Amino acid sequence: MGPEAACPGRGLLSGLQVRTWIEPVVASTQVAASLYEAGLLLVVKASFGAGASSNHSTSPSLRDALEDQQQRAISNFYIVYNLVVGLTPLLSAYGLGWLSDRYHRKISICVSLLGFLLSRLGLLLKVLLDWPVEVLYGAAALNGLCGGFSAFWSGVMALGSLGSPEGRRSVRLILIDLILGLAGFCGSMASGHLFKQMPGHSGQGLVLTACSVSWAAFAFFYSLLVLKVPESMARPSRALPVVDTVSGTVGTYRALDPDQLDKQSVVGHAPSPGKAQPPRTIIALLFVGAVIYDLAVVGTVDVMPLFMLREPLSWNQVQVGYGMAAGYTVFITSFLGVLVFSRCFQDTTMIMIGMVSFGSGALLLAFVKETYMFYIARAVMLFALIPITTIRSAMSKLIKGSSYGKVFVILQLSLTLTGVVTSTVYNKIYQLTMEKFVGTCFALSSFLSFLAIIPIGWRDRILNPSTSWPINKPHGCNTVTSRRHEGADIRELRGPATVGPL
Repeated sequence: MGPEAACPGRGLLSGLQVRTWIEPVVASTQVAASLYEAGLLLVVKASFGAGASSNHSTSPSLRDALEDQQQRAISNFYIVYNLVVGLTPLLSAYGLGWLSDRYHRKISICVSLLGFLLSRLGLLLKVLLDWPVEVLYGAAALNGLCGGFSAFWSGVMALGSLGSPEGRRSVRLILIDLILGLAGFCGSMASGHLFKQMPGHSGQGLVLTACSVSWAAFAFFYSLLVLKVPESMARPSRALPVVDTVSGTVGTYRALDPDQLDKQSVVGHAPSPGKAQPPRTIIALLFVGAVIYDLAVVGTVDVMPLFMLREPLSWNQVQVGYGMAAGYTVFITSFLGVLVFSRCFQDTTMIMIGMVSFGSGALLLAFVKETYMFYIARAVMLFALIPITTIRSAMSKLIKGSSYGKVFVILQLSLTLTGVVTSTVYNKIYQLTMEKFVGTCFALSSFLSFLAIIPIGWRDRILNPSTSWPINKPHGCNTVTSRRHEGADIRELRGPATVGPL
């Protein structure tokens, strides 16, 4: 037993130098983003609700009409805003990913963080100078033309994958998501209090937006001046691997990891030309599952802020911040879920657990009437992050390290493009149904989440044609022998490990 097995965390830390850690960039960017998201919602609400909030002597029916008018105005703003945020990265994100793969890995991260900083400055100037809310469309366009979140997150995933061996990559990527969740939780918890620091309409939100700009500036200059690209650890050896016991995650993605086999397992397996095709089918099914599931998640996330501002909840600034913070706890619970479930479940089952978790929580949200019911529904979603993170890690093990940037950008752009369509459709559905049944969008998200299980199940049937539905790992799965046999199917499907990028 080596030192990594004796001390699980030491192996990961010793393999990375401090300046190669992407976590400080992720944390500071997410703090800025969580402050910005809360500030954007509250500033837009204040801009559209000045008349409604100042007149308290109107009749209940008139107040309800004004509230509906305000909700529609905010919803229409977010339709246009999300279209700008989602479509403008299509012009630059893939090019930034290509430049990152060809020249320098930090290009997509630094350029996208510059766009983040400019968009946060736009909100600060809107609050400071009392500009119209349409100015925020231009700030969002600048953000998107610099690559937006698609370029940034694909760059983060590329560096995270590049700086970790395949046996630990699942832990590495979910750890990045954990850092992102913790930072978002802290930022959202503070957002409501920072928004109330300066009373009065003209200065309301100034402290909040200034803090967002400060964190975004820190992230940009840290990535530009401090961050270094780690050396590739994607395929370090062809020798018989030592069992990785990091936090009990051995074999989490074993069925998709051909490099975990020893040389003897590939002797005599010269694949025919037709056997190179199934991995493409696997990639396609992973894409379909991720896109359908992302439809459900994006639709719920986009409608939820409007739901929190409207009856039956009708939350104030602080409560809105707490509600957004509750959404970030899923990063923590999903991280713990990966560590626990990976000991007894296959990756397919873990993905399905996450999808069922989110679908069940969305269904409960559709019938929320009180504040405590909202938090119960959010608690049911505790494993909602597992599917997308697991799918990303699975894809990274089917492609070459030199193609990480392009493949992750394609995936992120696919999610972004579908998210733009979803945001528009969900906001329109919300406007049409908010007076009859305000939870219609959540019920639709629940259906889509359960529907996403189908392509993931088909992918597993391709990997394991002799079994109908794998649930648990066999006993003794922490041995090298079991990992060798479990990876044999994908080795036969994919062919040698030297197959080029898909």
